Amino acid sequence: MKINFTKTSDFAICPQRNTPTDAGFDLFSIETCVIKPLERKLVSTGIKIEIPDGYYGRIAPRSGLAFKKGIDVMAGVIDSGYRGELKVLLINLCQPSNPRGKINSYESFFGPLDKFSVSQGERIAQLIIEKCYDADWEETESLNESKRNEGGFGSSGA
Repeated sequence: MKINFTKTSDFAICPQRNTPTDAGFDLFSIETCVIKPLERKLVSTGIKIEIPDGYYGRIAPRSGLAFKKGIDVMAGVIDSGYRGELKVLLINLCQPSNPRGKINSYESFFGPLDKFSVSQGERIAQLIIEKCYDADWEETESLNESKRNEGGFGSSGA
């Protein structure tokens, strides 16, 4: 599948896979910024893309940033008709530093968890291109019974 793109900045880097079998294409920041604990920040990629009809893009977190730094991605659906710059809404889920200076075992392994610094050219998220299915919605008086029925939020044993 070919995806056309343009750059809005000289610092923009084409989305790319780390290995040929990766599902996601890494997205890179064109800016330097700091995200404080529990803060959200919209980070620019400097890329505009043209996703083919019948598909959409999903911006997903990078597992290493999520696990090691507590950085997650919010609101990441890119419709095929969107032609604006891709921006990534990052959130720092770390709690502010302990004022007493206590270090937990997680911090002793990964280092201090507090503010997160984004560098220009850093991989901040991944873009996954997925098939978008159409649906014909039909209102009915009732729904067919299922084994699960209305059980939700842990009812399956999670």
